[in-house]
Amino acid sequence: MASSEIGLGLIGAGRHGIRYARHVIQDIANARLRAVCRQHPDRELDIPGSEGVELYGRPEQLIADPRVDAIILVVPPVLHKDLCFAAVEARKPLLIEKPLATNYRDARMMVDAAARAGVPLMTAHTLRYDETIRALQASRPRIGEVRRLELTSRIETKGRSADHADGYGRRGALLEFGVHLLDLVRVLSGEDIHTVECLLDRLPPEHPETSATIHLRTMSGIDCKIEVARVEAARVGRAEWIGSNGTLTADWTNRYLLMTDSASRIEEQSMPQSLTVLTTLQEFLHALQQNSPMPITGEDGCRAVEIAEACYRSAENGGRTVTLPMEI
Repeated sequence: MASSEIGLGLIGAGRHGIRYARHVIQDIANARLRAVCRQHPDRELDIPGSEGVELYGRPEQLIADPRVDAIILVVPPVLHKDLCFAAVEARKPLLIEKPLATNYRDARMMVDAAARAGVPLMTAHTLRYDETIRALQASRPRIGEVRRLELTSRIETKGRSADHADGYGRRGALLEFGVHLLDLVRVLSGEDIHTVECLLDRLPPEHPETSATIHLRTMSGIDCKIEVARVEAARVGRAEWIGSNGTLTADWTNRYLLMTDSASRIEEQSMPQSLTVLTTLQEFLHALQQNSPMPITGEDGCRAVEIAEACYRSAENGGRTVTLPMEI
């Protein structure tokens, strides 16, 4: 993209969307927030520096705005497919909050449409940019041959509306935030997933799940255990690599990395606060300005949704093994 200052349009100005808006306005020098689409365009953004931002009530108005060079989608993922198609038709690059779509078929269609049109598409799997996760990746050689990966994410139930699950196609915790972990398995192992087994406490769409127990096996045979749950309190975000020479534990909720070697000696490292949304935005803009591949591609987002789809298929059949890749 030739322009030194990229005009951004944000579709979705809820609690998470406002984080994107603040970062663009306050923390990024090479982009300007030109327009925002929200349910109530008569309400000001209430962000210092947002006075010149155009407010729209319909996404098609924002997409058609000639001052908008690229688009950020922070809306319920059930809306992603149609908005992606509209932006691709307008030839405007996209940054889409995870999950890329509510099902594998839609995700595949979105990625293929963007690829055919040559429109850059990035999935905002922001957890990749957490400093604890980065430290875990850098430290992996210290534990020798990898034997097992365990990932846990528990998120509080508070703050959700009664129709929250509708925005996820009546799917629950696994797709809402567990998809972060499905993406991390590929990132941390450097491999694609071969087989999936999953049990859910409830089966969507009638009853969106609140917990999931997942067993994945990578192409080389690494065992991966994942636990995802909605809880009343006490958030947990943890990854544990178990290797021939020790164990690495990364806790991104409490921000520490723990190394336990084969002699049970423990080494702990505190990690800084991570501005993952800001880093995601910076990486997206850098790729646009350099005309380079997106650091987290639409294909990456599609693969995470594919694994989630396999989990749902497995759970529907009592935890039976599902082999990837899946057929649409």
